[in-house]
Amino acid sequence: MAFKLHEFHGGMHLEDHKDESLPGGIQQAGLPDRLVLPLKQHIGDANRAQVKPGERVLRGQIIADSSSPISSPIHATTSGTIGAIDNFPVPHPSGQSDTCIVIEVDGKDEAVTAETGAATGIPEPFEAIKKIRQAGIVGLGGAVFPGAAKLARGIANGIDTLIINGAECEPYISCDDALMQTSADDVVRGILYLQHILSPNQTLIGIEDNKPKAIRAIETALKVNPLEHTQVVSIPTIYPSGGEKQLIRILTGKEVPKGELAFDIGLFCQNVGTCAAIARALDKNQPLISRIVTLSGDGIKQAGNWEVRFGTPIRYLIEQAGGYINSDSSAQHLVMGGPMMGFSLAGDDIPIVKATNNILVMLRQTIPKTPGYHDECIRCGQCADVCPVKLLPQQLYWQARAKNYERSDEYHLFDCIECGCCAAVCPSKIPLVQYYRAAKSEIRAAREAQFKADRARIRFEFREKRLMLKKQQDEERKRLKREALKKKNPDVAGKNAVDPVQAALERVKAKKQAQKIEPKNTGNLTPAQLKQIEEADARRRAARGQNR
Repeated sequence: MAFKLHEFHGGMHLEDHKDESLPGGIQQAGLPDRLVLPLKQHIGDANRAQVKPGERVLRGQIIADSSSPISSPIHATTSGTIGAIDNFPVPHPSGQSDTCIVIEVDGKDEAVTAETGAATGIPEPFEAIKKIRQAGIVGLGGAVFPGAAKLARGIANGIDTLIINGAECEPYISCDDALMQTSADDVVRGILYLQHILSPNQTLIGIEDNKPKAIRAIETALKVNPLEHTQVVSIPTIYPSGGEKQLIRILTGKEVPKGELAFDIGLFCQNVGTCAAIARALDKNQPLISRIVTLSGDGIKQAGNWEVRFGTPIRYLIEQAGGYINSDSSAQHLVMGGPMMGFSLAGDDIPIVKATNNILVMLRQTIPKTPGYHDECIRCGQCADVCPVKLLPQQLYWQARAKNYERSDEYHLFDCIECGCCAAVCPSKIPLVQYYRAAKSEIRAAREAQFKADRARIRFEFREKRLMLKKQQDEERKRLKREALKKKNPDVAGKNAVDPVQAALERVKAKKQAQKIEPKNTGNLTPAQLKQIEEADARRRAARGQNR
């Protein structure tokens, strides 16, 4: 019985440009003299350095971590000495710098622990999640969401369908295709671990039909190691079928509601690269210190797929691929990601990170760095026709350009997956996605500022309440003390009120009289003492006279 496929709104048929990088298989990139590892390579809170400059580290050693549940540690990708912990350029649309750990490579590539052989058994779900977290595994399909946190959420929600994403729909990118062709056993083993952790009722492996070799490799691996209720599904090649919500729609016909995530409706998506990383972590105790990166485009001499250690400068990888076609490196246009969803890089000294699936080297500018001059919108509506999320890109553009961010939010700006379909069909060549990204950044910054202001206000109000409560408690203690004193001595208040100080003096005087204690030094005074008393009395009289 044929599997029933569904369709999503919009989308585009694009030239895939994958044949340029696939024929050579997967090549191993060498180690440069220096690695630069950003502290944040995932969605969530940034890590803190666990090492200091001058300290020697080993491959696989955790060098940065965080106590936040939404985080993932960073490991040393080879052995060497910590050269610096400072701000360096990182891959980001803004071209900003961020805190990085620099490893001066010693060339020995010594590991902190020996890699183990094949696993003898499957660990319990939460033990497996713990090891996945320790291995620093994140989603390698582009979102880089910490794998352990995502799996824990999946267990809590309960999963009906596990979806493995092998679509890889964007042009030029072929790292997942190459992985499935060469390491299908690791992918299948990773799926087995996910099934053990999540206990889904079915597993669907979605692969676009322009990847026949990958489909055959996964099907062959499943014959050798069969998985229950698991099916490979060949889906039509249409961009962006690799988007999580679009793949869910194609395979299940379900729509993820606005404001919710896939596991909120019993679905769990995972990239094939993440599956392979999970298998290696649980089978061989291998932390995530490298990934397959596609190097492609018309500006590179040798396109291909490379296994690259994190922290490797892009310049080093390009040199290993034969270098630029144009000897003037400043004339190149570098993009991290694909031509549709990628972003321009400021230079080739930026390091490879966990989110780097592709480096696109183009002789012409493919993605504008910032929104600049362009023709005006002619209201043709083509952008709405191809939008896979059924948004109104035209309206979003006008609101974002006018910085009317409240209205942008009303048009569901954050539902935009930044696929680039709208910009690709725009006859005015408006870089729509760049406007959306800028608006999202501004809104996030405003929300963060508002969050901090609200948190400060809440702290201030809490302090005021605490001080008021303390004052009320002090007053209550004084009141209770006065009432206790009234009960002990009813004459303390009312018409028979007596000054408590005077009453205390009277009690002392009465006690002395009862003991017949006579005042001392009042009689039998010597002439000298009498003289001193007269002088003191004279000074007092003189002082009284002056005061008058």
